[in-house]
Amino acid sequence: VQLQASGGGLVQAGGSLRLSCAASGGAFSRYLMAWFRQAPGKEREFVAGIRWDYNTYYADSAKGRFTISRDNTKNMVYLQMNSLEPEDTAVYSCAATRTAILSSYYNKDAYNYWGQGTQVTVSS
Repeated sequence: VQLQASGGGLVQAGGSLRLSCAASGGAFSRYLMAWFRQAPGKEREFVAGIRWDYNTYYADSAKGRFTISRDNTKNMVYLQMNSLEPEDTAVYSCAATRTAILSSYYNKDAYNYWGQGTQVTVSS
């Protein structure tokens, strides 16, 4: 599976951005898709995931502000980010896995496929 993320940019605190991830080359509907982010000097961390049955999973930092969705007809995954904070500044990457282990959904090591990152910068 090849993944390509887009939609990052510079936004003021309190603003919104919508990230997109286009997938190709695999059985997209069978994958759990997720967004991770990595800020300078920090580990890559899970942000949100959406399973093949549309169940969603969020990091505590994303709950109530971010919404992940997917369109299996277009092989697309989206991350709608509202009420952005400077602490959300990071490179955001989309990833795919076929793991069925719930506890692994939040672990970057469980993901086999990664797209290039897209920079999100939130100014205060």
